[in-house]
Amino acid sequence: MSQLLRTRPATTDGMLAVFDDGATLRHALAFEAELARAEAAEGLIGSAEAETIARLCGDIIIDPAALAAEAALAGTLAIPLVARLRKALPEAAAKALHKGATSQDIADVILACQIREGHALLAADLARIETALAALARRHAATPAIGRTLLQDALPIGFGLRIAQWQANVADAAKRLGHEVEAGAVLQFGGAAGTRSGLAGKGATVAARLAAGLDLPNAAPWQARRGGIAGIASALAIAIGCLGKMARDVSLLAQNSVGEAREPAVPGRGGSSAMAHKRNPTGCQVALSAALRAPGLVAGILAGLPAEEERGLGGWQAEGPALAELFLLAAGAAEAMATVAEGLEIDEAAIARNLAAAALGGDIGESEALVEALLGDAGR
Repeated sequence: MSQLLRTRPATTDGMLAVFDDGATLRHALAFEAELARAEAAEGLIGSAEAETIARLCGDIIIDPAALAAEAALAGTLAIPLVARLRKALPEAAAKALHKGATSQDIADVILACQIREGHALLAADLARIETALAALARRHAATPAIGRTLLQDALPIGFGLRIAQWQANVADAAKRLGHEVEAGAVLQFGGAAGTRSGLAGKGATVAARLAAGLDLPNAAPWQARRGGIAGIASALAIAIGCLGKMARDVSLLAQNSVGEAREPAVPGRGGSSAMAHKRNPTGCQVALSAALRAPGLVAGILAGLPAEEERGLGGWQAEGPALAELFLLAAGAAEAMATVAEGLEIDEAAIARNLAAAALGGDIGESEALVEALLGDAGR
């Protein structure tokens, strides 16, 4: 059953493709193909068998629905996938397939590959936001506006300072996420108990070749150390929250009684099914909805950190779906707020009117200097 009517409004087509069934199978088959090539290069299996395995992995067509049903019964994707491959291989190649590997190796490699592909998409939209907001912040650095604390009029600020805070927030989140992805989305290859047994002492060199073939950083087995995944999940939630902060402010500024800023007018977006006069902040809605959903997803991943001994039961199995959903939400929020940032309409007359009504003067302090300091910090 397709769930696009539920999922697509909250994300992007590109991120859906990163985590769809086809991508999952592609990464799983790449793991088996590259593992066979790596082991053949180390003399652990025959070269002919390795090429037969690799060729099958490149050519085989698998019905995701049928495989999913088998995986639900088996408890893991790897068991029915390996069984299907072995059934289609000559005897010698079937015996060589999956040598020294285990189901969690495949699951974690699939996730690591999808994390890196998803991060590349997300980073591009976060960069769009940073660029657009930096330009707006500088343009309005000296525009006097009323600042608000606890939802009440406070003291004057430069309108661009508020925007510079959004920009710095997103830039910091993007850096944090990039660091966590680089450190945590790495090769997992440990075998049944994380010892790389059955590889004639060549596990380290096989892992190095496998990592290179999959274009992943090499690493020691981490099947029971889930901090890297938890760090990525947390960084995603922080990024979503930072986008939500910007969305919250824009939606408040867009209220009819304030009118200082509003989302760009896009045909077909932001209307009402019952009130033709309305112009709803729909991009902000996407980001704020994501910000509400993200913390619960991260909490579930954090709860799995106390994994049992060499491989946990239930914890790491919960990570993939939750992390995929976090990436989907982050992509939807980032794309929506990139569109908002690039087309944000700022009403200087309304800003001046609200400042005058507050009757608190026009001293914006060191707002202009702080804008440059924030943008400079974000650029480093």
